[in-house]
Amino acid sequence: MRVKSYSSLVLVCALMLTLASVQARTVIQNKGSDTLVNVAQAWAEAYPKINPDVVVAVSGGGSGTGIAAMINGTVDIANASRKMKKKEINKAKSMGQNPIEHVVGYDALAVFIHKDNPASSLNIHQLARVFGRDGDATKWSDLGLKVPGCDSDKIVVVSRQNNSGTYAYFKKAVLKPAAKAGIIKKGSFRQGTLDMHGSKDVVDLVEKTPCAIGYSGLAYATDHLKMVCIATTDGGKCVNPSVATASDRSYPIARPLLMYTNGEPKGDIKVYMDWILSDEGQCILTDKGYAPARGVNCK
Repeated sequence: MRVKSYSSLVLVCALMLTLASVQARTVIQNKGSDTLVNVAQAWAEAYPKINPDVVVAVSGGGSGTGIAAMINGTVDIANASRKMKKKEINKAKSMGQNPIEHVVGYDALAVFIHKDNPASSLNIHQLARVFGRDGDATKWSDLGLKVPGCDSDKIVVVSRQNNSGTYAYFKKAVLKPAAKAGIIKKGSFRQGTLDMHGSKDVVDLVEKTPCAIGYSGLAYATDHLKMVCIATTDGGKCVNPSVATASDRSYPIARPLLMYTNGEPKGDIKVYMDWILSDEGQCILTDKGYAPARGVNCK
């Protein structure tokens, strides 16, 4: 009986020590962009080797979700693939928050088509005609293309939900300029798009659908579908999406990847943000298919 009691006491003490250890660790809450979620998770998994006393809890849900959590004060870091809107900044300040923007990398927003689609390049105006409200390209033949396996000829337009930073950036970089140029009437998306919750969902649907076209972050590219070379104007030179063309911003739909903190980061949050921008953190980012925020030499 004494041996059993002693063993139970040891087990209880071990559990108490484990609980105390967990409670002593700092938890950084990190939420937002679906584009950034994979690299954010990779950072979070690597960071305990740097500082075992800090745990980074990562979740996605879209840029709008992360920014809303920042405004409400429920996260330490909000991930975003778009800049905060003026009304979001004003709302944050009205609630006592002071959002500070940090550029942690760059991404080429790729346009994906089925692997059997004969298109090799498209320009911004053609994209607007396909994705934009009242755009006149509703069939692949409107772009001079015949797509094998797409018997209906109808373009299946795959987009993101409107709380996505990817959705907002595509609208800003493609649709609004085309509207100003008179290519489409309004700088907004056409009705009837298939709006996916996540970037991977876009890629999966396009891969399986010969008639489809969609957009997503470069890091979600696979060998089972095609990325389109993009030109700025009709007859202009097209540029392929890549880490290099995102870095030098020669790709027409390149964008910054952002993290927002409430005020300038301090303590463990500052140390973590500094590590993300270190060579080690930036090389994790490039390994995931994004362009670094600055020049780094990754082995």
